[in-house]
Amino acid sequence: MIYADVIVDISHEKLDRSFQYLVPEELEKEIQVGMVVNIPFGNGNRERKGYVIGLGSEPKFEPSRIKPLRGLLSSQETTEARLISLAAWMRERYGSTMAQSLKTVLPVREKVKAREKRTICLNIDKKEAEELAAKLEGGRCRARVRLLRALLTEEKLDYTEASKRLGATASVLNPLADQGVIRIQQDEVYRIPVDVENIPREELSGLTEFQQEALDKIFQEWEQPESRPVLLHGVTGSGKTQVYMKLIEKVVEEGRQVIVLIPEIALTYQTVRRFYGWFGEKVSVLNSRLSQGERYDQFKRAKRGEIQIMVGPRSALFTPFSNLGLIIIDEEHEQSYKSENSPRYHARETALYRAQMENARLVLGSATPSLEAYTKAKDGEFRLVKLDARFEDRPLPKVSVIDLREELREGNRSVLSRSLRKAIENRLECGEQAILFLNRRGYAGFVSCRSCGAVLKCPHCDVALTEHNNGRLVCHYCGYEQPRVEKCPVCGSPYIGGFKAGTQQIEQVLHKNFPKARILRMDYDTTRAKGSYEKILSSFAAHEADILVGTQMIVKGHDFPDVTLVGALAADLSLNVADYRCAERTFQLLTQAVGRSGRGMKPGEAIIQSYHPDHYSIQAAAAQDYEAFY
Repeated sequence: MIYADVIVDISHEKLDRSFQYLVPEELEKEIQVGMVVNIPFGNGNRERKGYVIGLGSEPKFEPSRIKPLRGLLSSQETTEARLISLAAWMRERYGSTMAQSLKTVLPVREKVKAREKRTICLNIDKKEAEELAAKLEGGRCRARVRLLRALLTEEKLDYTEASKRLGATASVLNPLADQGVIRIQQDEVYRIPVDVENIPREELSGLTEFQQEALDKIFQEWEQPESRPVLLHGVTGSGKTQVYMKLIEKVVEEGRQVIVLIPEIALTYQTVRRFYGWFGEKVSVLNSRLSQGERYDQFKRAKRGEIQIMVGPRSALFTPFSNLGLIIIDEEHEQSYKSENSPRYHARETALYRAQMENARLVLGSATPSLEAYTKAKDGEFRLVKLDARFEDRPLPKVSVIDLREELREGNRSVLSRSLRKAIENRLECGEQAILFLNRRGYAGFVSCRSCGAVLKCPHCDVALTEHNNGRLVCHYCGYEQPRVEKCPVCGSPYIGGFKAGTQQIEQVLHKNFPKARILRMDYDTTRAKGSYEKILSSFAAHEADILVGTQMIVKGHDFPDVTLVGALAADLSLNVADYRCAERTFQLLTQAVGRSGRGMKPGEAIIQSYHPDHYSIQAAAAQDYEAFY
């Protein structure tokens, strides 16, 4: 005998355990872990849907008390079963409950009512309708006559519009429907999260020599009997997206589906415009700003095979495609690919497992790959493909590193160095654009000396102490505490404290220094509303602002041809985080930021301000030299 362990309802935490059922003899050869089954559940033995998470020959209770399964839901076996198997792997890999994994992997947990559009249609020929309208004219059925006359002209009418314009209430429509004169048609309408009509269609552009060479190498790898994941390492502005497009085009032509992961919701705006421009309605998008109804409809479209490309952050990895052919992870180094909730999965590892399970290909792309991915590529576990030149051989930006200690010694206490202020003035005079970013999001304040650059660190853990409102400096690793200091313990300077400026203060400083400049701010506060990312980025792209100031979300993956200056206001903010990866994160962020400048025909410039200008991660980022950093 075979017994199945079944999870019944993943929407209730109280049922976060499996129940054992007997597998009927006729189902023993078919049943597998991951299948969806019908089971009797509760006192009334009513049927429920369950998920098989284990099979065994040993009963956990008295066999006579174990109920048999009612049957397999074979129509849901293919896609859902693979996702359930993926959830089981995540439970083991990342140490969570099965319910937590299933809630992460199964796309929609709450039933959302489908949106419907009702249409009034003429159900008899026009001659009959004309005669009926003439017969009713002059009587008390004026609304019915108006409706019939309108249907003779248009044949179909929107239900809501007809109700407003013609007074077609239920008392008008029901008698006509009962007589068979009209029929009311109900069609399901998807909630589409992107206004596709305003996005012009484009032809896929030709590739440069370097891009074509990279594409050929990836295709060669795909032809191998056991092809490896590909790491596409291209400098900022080298045109990795065009290579992705050609890969997607090939997979879609094969009749298979593609998931494209991007690290930030802020990137969705430009990425989706590109994808819709090239692939039209084959594309959809997922992100956390969508309503539950919009998410429900995108997953339904994916499951029905009505779309072939899904673009979105981490959660898009679980799109229920039945014939997945390719997963692309753009900016694979980004820490947003690591979930902060249980199961604490990493999208890169999980994508690799899903690709292997579904015989799909995996392509990772970055100008600053994570050390794990690059090491695997160096060791031959991944195929390394490089793009060493910018698109159309455009030069990399000229980078300057400004020593903020020197600025203070020269009497400049502003958050803007003299070089950065002059560079902004030049851009405003030339009608070009600038991006200024403050690497502040998600980082607690550390304490540093503005005279010598020394940072107060934990004597045990060698990480920066965090300043708390109660005047204490705390190590978030071991709990060490000490009182706030008034003088630098290294040089004795009184200029010691936490970095207090935020994006709002930076915006005020810019308004004061450049009163005629048009300034946009993009941070957590200005992007809370739905559609705010698109509004800010489209305004900046349309040159409705001269300076965009914000947190690190503004320097990742965006492409603004008129931006010729990028300023990193305080590189030390990420360099002194209580995180063993802080030097790697700083190098990646600065390199990505520098890469936003000079992407058009005009040469670019970047200015990095720091109290530690000689730090290896800052020097390597300034040189745009990944190998030196690695």
